[in-house]
Amino acid sequence: MIFIDVILIIFLFSLFAFSHTWLASLKIKKNFVEKMGNKIAFYRLFYNLSSVLFFLLFYLISPKPDLIVYDLHYPFDIITFALQILSFIGLIWAVRGTNLKEFIGISQIVRYLDGNYNIYDLDERQVFRKDGPFKLVRHPVYLFSILFLGLRPTMDLFYLVMFFCITIYFYIGSLYEEKKLIEIFGNEYLEYQKLVPRLIPFIK
Repeated sequence: MIFIDVILIIFLFSLFAFSHTWLASLKIKKNFVEKMGNKIAFYRLFYNLSSVLFFLLFYLISPKPDLIVYDLHYPFDIITFALQILSFIGLIWAVRGTNLKEFIGISQIVRYLDGNYNIYDLDERQVFRKDGPFKLVRHPVYLFSILFLGLRPTMDLFYLVMFFCITIYFYIGSLYEEKKLIEIFGNEYLEYQKLVPRLIPFIK
């Protein structure tokens, strides 16, 4: 029964991951521009809201086996929790340079309402960052998110399976994301790839 639960969790997460990746593809966004023009400005907010709803749906209908994989005891629970706090600080560091209004989709709608939206931005203005945490790895938000999610003093089976799914998805997502960035920034991003590791610091 537990094996079936695990397979079902992976299957449901895969459906979420596929929809999330498909909606984020340049092909879908370019098709939207061809049909709707500068109304692509609303796409980012729609994408984020639909992603939250799909993830909540995945969480609600997924089986949650009542099985504790491990429960760390003192002092290992304190050490793990401290490392989790540090990874959360790292996540804040990685996110700080991000334009949150642009990420959410609010800035795009404001530009649309002001009548100065550039449809060549598609659903967001892409910024090529190489400073701060982006000197450490090319995807610092993914890195610190993985660390934050994985460093838990207590781990149940559902969370462990979900953690592995998210980690794999982040890696695959980074491949798709970099494909888009190469299309946008060309050789400049290719040179950046040679100098900075993808997700694991100091390993190119």
